[in-house]
Amino acid sequence: MLRVALEEARKGYAEGGVPIGAALFAADGRLLGRGRNRRVQDGDPSVHGETAAFRDAGRQRTYRGTTMVTTLSPCWYCGGLIRQFGITGLIVGESRTFTGQHEWLAAHGVEVRVLDSEECVALMTAFIAANPALWNEDIGEEA
Repeated sequence: MLRVALEEARKGYAEGGVPIGAALFAADGRLLGRGRNRRVQDGDPSVHGETAAFRDAGRQRTYRGTTMVTTLSPCWYCGGLIRQFGITGLIVGESRTFTGQHEWLAAHGVEVRVLDSEECVALMTAFIAANPALWNEDIGEEA
């Protein structure tokens, strides 16, 4: 599952964007949607990895039983999407470079697994070192 999100993150990085990828899976493991952060590529700050995967999945009768897989712990915006639509599982590639809202989601009934993937950490660490201003823009920080 993380492999799909990592593929998306790598595509985003190759396009000059923020390397965060995500995928939404059905309870049976079927891939519903995939996406990557495209704020740079599209000039749209609302296109995060999780929102792109959610949009790619299209309308579902329910999101209960689905799992969002993301390379990085979700921000408030993406955490809100997970709560709003009742996505019941979250798999996080890593939360070292950005703590995000996975603990808040767990406290509100979302089943959370943090994988602490070295591959995810290395990708984000390299990106942040090479693009500190873009990273600060993405997380809403002023340099």
